[in-house]
Amino acid sequence: MEILIDIKDTITVQEALDFIQSPACGGEVIFAGTVRNHTKQRPVLKLFYECYEAMAISEMQKIATQVQERWEIQKMVMLHAVGDKYPGDIAVVIAVAAAHRGIAFDACEYVIDTLKETVPIWKKEFFADGEIA
Repeated sequence: MEILIDIKDTITVQEALDFIQSPACGGEVIFAGTVRNHTKQRPVLKLFYECYEAMAISEMQKIATQVQERWEIQKMVMLHAVGDKYPGDIAVVIAVAAAHRGIAFDACEYVIDTLKETVPIWKKEFFADGEIA
């Protein structure tokens, strides 16, 4: 399995798509998590993401290993943005390519769910009336 894992200021769906495309893969699934303009009916001005990068990359690699053990995936991408992100900005991109769509969908869902639970990336939300870490 070919894997692209990165944490940086700006990420794009195109970067993930370019990496996973292959004539051997009939199923390509891409999840892009973007910043909403509200949380629980409170207007969001921005989010700030930070992480302990070495540990975050290590945890993302563990997820890739788990995926490789469970599914026949040819290519996978995990990208996460850090720094200030505003409504509409992309915060995370997960992309998976496999021979068949079902495998790609299942693996992609597993990756984003596991990433949110286990990878040390922290989000601080900024609202018009305050902030929450």
